[in-house]
Amino acid sequence: MSVLDAITSANGPFQALSGKSFRFACHPDVPCFNQCCADLTLALTPYDVVKLKNRLGLRSDRFIELFTEPHLDQDRFPRLKLKMTGGTRRPCPFVTTAGCSVYQDRPGACRIYPLGRGSAAGGREMFFLVREDHCRGFEQPRTWEIEEWLADQDLIEYNKYNDRWMEIITAGKSLGPEPHRLKKLQMFGMVSYNLDRFRDFVFGSGFLGRFIIDSETADLARADDLALLDLGFSWLKFALYGEKTLVPKES
Repeated sequence: MSVLDAITSANGPFQALSGKSFRFACHPDVPCFNQCCADLTLALTPYDVVKLKNRLGLRSDRFIELFTEPHLDQDRFPRLKLKMTGGTRRPCPFVTTAGCSVYQDRPGACRIYPLGRGSAAGGREMFFLVREDHCRGFEQPRTWEIEEWLADQDLIEYNKYNDRWMEIITAGKSLGPEPHRLKKLQMFGMVSYNLDRFRDFVFGSGFLGRFIIDSETADLARADDLALLDLGFSWLKFALYGEKTLVPKES
């Protein structure tokens, strides 16, 4: 049985796609509008956090404090999920009667819905439908090709950064002896979620003195969150797994 078959044959909302197209639309005139924006377990990726905290004009630590909570997943790494608000339905903190208040910078999981995305053997990309009982969007006449949907929802950049992060999470390599694991997990959490703290670390410690990093890369990382995230991913692969993604300076 393939990975896709295993996902779509299990009980739940996951269904195999028939071909490479699907019918769906979401807008205020759909009867279920906003119903999916409540009582969620919505895991956040580093790219999600960057987009949201910048949209809200917050430092990473303040965004984490206000809008996230720890998320226990099947992997060994610390994760964060979006914190729902109180009330009977536990709505998303960013949903309003008119829709999403951070729509242009909404998380990747919101963007790709009603598609699910994963990888099969050989790194092949696969897609399936997430077809929940309450959703009336599938009754709408609009038909999409998968690639058309990804482009329309601005998912290309999201997937680029999310895939690089998933390479770190799913590497399956040892983190080394037990005394070093906690420190490595703290490194992972800092790069993944607290990018402003990572910037303080890079430019306020001896970090730049330990690696060969050209001045253009350093200047970009100082000024731009995504350039800093690129540097952080390279550092994590080096620090966690010993990959040659950064070159140490000779002592």
